[in-house]
Amino acid sequence: MIATALHGDDLVLGYHRTTVVHGVSVAIRPGSVTALIGPNGSGKSTVLRSLARLHKAESGRVLLRRDDGVEQDTAPLTAREFARRVTLLSQSRPHPSGLRIRDVVAFGRHPHRRRFSALTEADQSMIDHAMRLTGITAMATRAIDQLSGGELQRVWLATCLAQDTSVLLLDEPTNHLDLRYQVEILDLVRDLADQHTTALGVVLHDLNQAASVADQIVLLHQGRVRAVGTAAEVLTADHLSEVYGLPIDTTMDPDTGLVRVEPRGRHHHRRR
Repeated sequence: MIATALHGDDLVLGYHRTTVVHGVSVAIRPGSVTALIGPNGSGKSTVLRSLARLHKAESGRVLLRRDDGVEQDTAPLTAREFARRVTLLSQSRPHPSGLRIRDVVAFGRHPHRRRFSALTEADQSMIDHAMRLTGITAMATRAIDQLSGGELQRVWLATCLAQDTSVLLLDEPTNHLDLRYQVEILDLVRDLADQHTTALGVVLHDLNQAASVADQIVLLHQGRVRAVGTAAEVLTADHLSEVYGLPIDTTMDPDTGLVRVEPRGRHHHRRR
């Protein structure tokens, strides 16, 4: 597969004639994780949905760029053609009651199959691969109804991986998960970039998670890009305090070299 990058170019997006995103440009690069962060209502998920062609832009373009440098506007692509290149793990998905986990993961092969055709050997191999990556192979025959929230999230991620695209978009993939599953999902995101050269765009609320997983961070505020760059460049006390509207300290962890973010509320200095 030729590695593909996804670019949102000067996107203007709105709801019911109200513009909420103003000229935002975002690049999702092969082998790299781009995190979209910002307060509620800043436009993060709207931008991600636009990149996935689920929210039509008022103006601007979404482009695919291949290794050979050829850029392609995504607008003329059929849904099937686009789904072979880009997949989205959204915040909410329908719950297919009564199905086995493997059957759910097999949904990811839909863009590659002819209508009503049986799963091929290549399909089965990709399903196995996706389930191994997400650690759900041992649960293959369990009913989807029996899963916890964290397990279900891994199944949906496996479904996206079975789609076998070069671009993977994740909308708050750690939301509602306990600490263990949050760490596992972020580790997998990093593995996909480092070991499989996947281009990943991730919406995150947790700024420390963004610092730990992302190569590039895009900070959005009121539908505009406030800062873009590495964690050290974007997650500064000045940027974050301005955008989130409260005092925020940032430090560099001497052991990991990661930026650490700590909001200062009214009880920040309370003794414990």
